[in-house]
Amino acid sequence: MRARRAVTALLLLLTAAALPTTAAGPARAAAAAPRPLAALFDNRAVSDDARPDAADFDGAGSSLSARDLAAAGWTPGSALTLDGARLALPRTAPGAPDNVVAHGQQVALGGRGEALTFLVAATGGTAGGTGTVRYRDGSHSDYELTAPDWRSGPLGTKAVALPHLNHATGGQSAGPARLYAVTVPLRAGRAVRSVVLPTTSGAAALHVFAVAARDTGRGRTGSWAASTAGYRAVGPWTDRTLRLVVHTGAGGPRARIRLANTFAAAPVEIAAASVAVRGAGAAAQGTPVPLTFGGHTGVRVPAGAEAFSDPAGFTVPAGTDLLVSLHLPGTVTAAPVHQEAAQLSYLSAAGGGDRTADPSGAAFPETMTFWPFLTGVDVAGGPGSVVALGDSITDGVKSTAGADRRWPDVLARRLAAQHAVPRYGVLNQGISANRVVTDRYPGDGVSGDTGGVSAGHRLERDVLAQPSARTVLVFEGINDLRAGTPAGDIIAGLRELAGRAHARGLRVLVATVAPCAGYPDCTPDVEARRQAVNAFVRDHGGAFDATPDFDAVLRDPQRPERMLPAYDSGDHLHPGDAGLRALGEAVDLRALVPHDPSGTP
Repeated sequence: MRARRAVTALLLLLTAAALPTTAAGPARAAAAAPRPLAALFDNRAVSDDARPDAADFDGAGSSLSARDLAAAGWTPGSALTLDGARLALPRTAPGAPDNVVAHGQQVALGGRGEALTFLVAATGGTAGGTGTVRYRDGSHSDYELTAPDWRSGPLGTKAVALPHLNHATGGQSAGPARLYAVTVPLRAGRAVRSVVLPTTSGAAALHVFAVAARDTGRGRTGSWAASTAGYRAVGPWTDRTLRLVVHTGAGGPRARIRLANTFAAAPVEIAAASVAVRGAGAAAQGTPVPLTFGGHTGVRVPAGAEAFSDPAGFTVPAGTDLLVSLHLPGTVTAAPVHQEAAQLSYLSAAGGGDRTADPSGAAFPETMTFWPFLTGVDVAGGPGSVVALGDSITDGVKSTAGADRRWPDVLARRLAAQHAVPRYGVLNQGISANRVVTDRYPGDGVSGDTGGVSAGHRLERDVLAQPSARTVLVFEGINDLRAGTPAGDIIAGLRELAGRAHARGLRVLVATVAPCAGYPDCTPDVEARRQAVNAFVRDHGGAFDATPDFDAVLRDPQRPERMLPAYDSGDHLHPGDAGLRALGEAVDLRALVPHDPSGTP
């Protein structure tokens, strides 16, 4: 009898172990030992177009198209970089489990950094909840993870958009379907042991495809940067070399470049790249230094993703023009661009092949006034970066082209010339026509609008993911005001930007909005709302760490709704060189320094 009871108990235990994990048992799942994410996959999101019934992402028989993912360069098992994080896509065939529905599972995970990035999407509406990161030293921290819906989430923050949905009953319908990279803070410097996924409530489901710790490069400083402002038609360019002119801020050894295929629908091939100090025009001083990517001479950048070159044995001089050359071997008809470069760059003749190694500028007969693909130049070492997040005034519209007289250029020169505070790099993330709370460019598709997605939608990419970002200086709002946005919405947007940056350990400066009376749409109503925004910025109740008063710097004391004539470019909205110099000189350098100079949260 005792033996029979023992056998019965053993059978009950084996039966319980064989039961599938369900959403009804989050406590049991959380109590289990951490497992690799792939071992927890319990949902099928991707189907072959010929077998759409093999996957059911949303519980209604709909799924992502494997063909669409492949066309975007998102292939099973490949690694891609999103907002500075290196994520490995599920190594699964279409119709196999490729994601986990979050309900408190423990995921084994290594690495350290300042943030954790999840590749996610929600079905049935937006889904979110609180999870926990456990560190190897025994400590832990909680995080809030929210995944936008795969059908209706914002295009301005998506990692990739796919044109179709597959249906189990057969056939396809029009998309777009979206996947998102969502990043949450880590305790910097601590090694991660595991991550407890959130337990969500309600009908919506939060799906996790990949997760990785992100290190934006402590021990690295940004020397130059530009934001992707839109995705516009170009060329077509076939077998041509771009030679892009950029002006450095901070100098240092071992340069690397950052390339981005933001907002794209298809991958782009870069067959070769190089960097050189500029001579005259498109000519280099000496032979350009070749760049590699993971040891290879070229790189394929998937839609929506980034690529970083390997650090090269090249010393970047401070305050100097560089030539970054990129060979495009195929045909490129559209590209992610920073539209308002205020700088001439160069393009080789059609079919000219790889000219990245040319010291001469003879092979580059054409010019362009925008920067495609290139988003950054970084150097090893240094104290880290200050990020200027702004609109056309930060972008340098109406400054003298090719003279590097934007106010962030002035600030970079001031930092390089002193020793009282760390000599930070200054990264200019201004976009002409940009707004705080609404998108100009919709976030997907080829468009002539290069005003960018909102500051809120681009904060992760353009500020928080920048190399060793220590401080952000926000100078935006006039375009929201001119578009009729209520002052309260702009104030809420600025508060949100500051809160998110503070959560990542950055120091936050927000400048007052400059006057614009005399510009055609700067009406008395715009002025009244500008004053309301500025009143809040000046008396912010602790929301910001400092508030440079750019309004006071630029305004005419006799007519404070207008810009001082000596600073006006002539259109009454944009300062000229003198006004931009005044802004750059008005920033208190001591206000840029975090309370902890290391920048650690």
